[in-house]
Amino acid sequence: MSRTVDPKRRSELLERIVAYVAANGLSDLQLRPLASVVGSSPRGLLYYFRSKEKLIAEVLARAGTRQRAIFATLPREPRSYAQTIRAAWALVSAPEHEPVFRLFFEVYGLALQDRERFPGFFERAIDGWLGYLEAPAIQAGYGPDDARALATVMLAGCRGFLLDLCATSDRGRLARAVELWIIALEGCPGPAKPAPAWNKSASAGA
Repeated sequence: MSRTVDPKRRSELLERIVAYVAANGLSDLQLRPLASVVGSSPRGLLYYFRSKEKLIAEVLARAGTRQRAIFATLPREPRSYAQTIRAAWALVSAPEHEPVFRLFFEVYGLALQDRERFPGFFERAIDGWLGYLEAPAIQAGYGPDDARALATVMLAGCRGFLLDLCATSDRGRLARAVELWIIALEGCPGPAKPAPAWNKSASAGA
């Protein structure tokens, strides 16, 4: 008769595993050194997570939960994007959050090479975040296409700055760049204004 998995022990192990992977990367992950660090054994990890692939999937899910938790406390006032973006950058650029974003970018690169290894990753990483970011724009009166375009600008910009930060740790340079980006965003058409003509022609030619 098989034992019942202890959910508390499993959750504790998963937290330690996520911390290990964030610090050491995912591409060369091996069960034996991982088990030694988190206080288990390769057999114990397989008992709790069934396979290395399922363990990785759970690590990514928990890391995604941590990412969302980082953003959960931010204001989502659609008429004050500048304030929201400043608050977001101050939060995500904090040194203690760098490991989770470094892991995100590592997985992003690996998934580009082998999408089947990380099923659903891009749906969560792109569509999921676009939906989160476009909701306040729609509430402010933007049409669906413009709301998604605005969400895309915000997502791509934030991730570009974060990738640069993970590579260089140059917070001063990036803080100034974020301010310039905010100025550019403030020049975007408001919800009551028609979309620029170039946007319509570009859509027609796509």
